[in-house]
Amino acid sequence: MLEVKTFFDEQTSTFTHLVYDADTKDAVVFDPVLDLDTIGWRTYKDSLHTLDSFISSKQLKLHYILDTHIHADHLSGMQYLKEKYKVPVVINAAITVVQETFKGVFNLGDDFDVSGRDFDVLVKDGDQLEAGSIKIDVLHTPGHTPACTTYKIEDNLFTGDALFVPDVGTGRCDFPKGSAKDLYQSVTKKLYSFADDTKVFPGHDYPADRELRTFTTIGESKSSNVDLPADRSEAEYIKFMENRDSKLPLPRLIYQSVQVNLTAGQLPKEESNGQSYLKIPIYND
Repeated sequence: MLEVKTFFDEQTSTFTHLVYDADTKDAVVFDPVLDLDTIGWRTYKDSLHTLDSFISSKQLKLHYILDTHIHADHLSGMQYLKEKYKVPVVINAAITVVQETFKGVFNLGDDFDVSGRDFDVLVKDGDQLEAGSIKIDVLHTPGHTPACTTYKIEDNLFTGDALFVPDVGTGRCDFPKGSAKDLYQSVTKKLYSFADDTKVFPGHDYPADRELRTFTTIGESKSSNVDLPADRSEAEYIKFMENRDSKLPLPRLIYQSVQVNLTAGQLPKEESNGQSYLKIPIYND
């Protein structure tokens, strides 16, 4: 029997979804979080240890660690899980586009690898992964970023930042190589083609005056998503998103997160003094 256990990181409003078969103990995890102290600039693993404890308590067999996209709001905990459980990390093959783009943004130099080889498995639209008894269908759903992927397991969609619960809407499209047109096509032509009772597990929730919501459904999204109800035209959506996104501040940890997540959660290489450093661009008016 398939189960979904969701962990919520309050600091970054991020969901980590653990999917497992209660009978066979096979499991996969989506978008694990590496915690970051933004005062002392130290990483720590409280979120990962909580996930660890649950995996251990259920005696689960982890097969894959899957990224829905390169996150701009938290550091990925993929490397810790990869090393502990000796399992591959997965992302869409379009990661190479994202790496090439941000190589320029951060001026990372000729030796920065943009082949995607920091990830073990590069998937593309239509692929299927097998994690023991768990079958995972891959849907390329770009727009928020070029490498955004939705993973389908039975009647459950793990959408990352493509599609949120209805009152949060859809992911922003103003990052480099983002595209409101692409996201419209991803949501309306792919995600909204599934049955109304299909569950949608997003990458974030931002509860202010309501309880946390870990999932929605395709039917609910089509009828009441604040950004993209099913009856909104492509032109209307693009105009709406360009206006909305132009007013949004950058995510608080975008520069720190992207640099680490481009290489599957690896911290920058240590320099001659044994210390790792992150680059933060400065923009002058």
